[in-house]
Amino acid sequence: SFKYKKILISFVGAFVAINMLAVVSIYSDHSLLIAPFGASTVLLFGVEESPLAQPRNLIMGNLLGGISGVFSFNCFGNNSFSCGLAVAIAIALGQLFRCLHPPAGAVALLGVISKANFNFVLSPVLLGSLVLVTWGIIFNRIFNKKIIYPVHWI
Repeated sequence: SFKYKKILISFVGAFVAINMLAVVSIYSDHSLLIAPFGASTVLLFGVEESPLAQPRNLIMGNLLGGISGVFSFNCFGNNSFSCGLAVAIAIALGQLFRCLHPPAGAVALLGVISKANFNFVLSPVLLGSLVLVTWGIIFNRIFNKKIIYPVHWI
């Protein structure tokens, strides 16, 4: 079970992270609020020592998920085959490149169902992932002295 201090730290880190994405979305042409980032935030602030929460996994995993979704939609359209293919490709690429990140499957699925083009890969996926990782590093270095984040980069 989690100690109350850890729960509070996770709460604050996640709350600010999602609000940062919302503020960027409001004041720019980039909508960074996508549901998979909620799941990325759970990993980043709830279990930041997990290999699945490390910068390489979060950034590359989401990026490959976005590419998988755009590829599947553009090759096969918006249908069940394309949805399954996008998620399967995201998992396979995450395993192949050692950057598995469970929310990347949701990113891939979102790419298909939202009929995304390559811009989706850059924003919200890459830009939002970079914002989350940057905040995760800053926040954990300031408020989470017991855990060094990231545990590893590569």
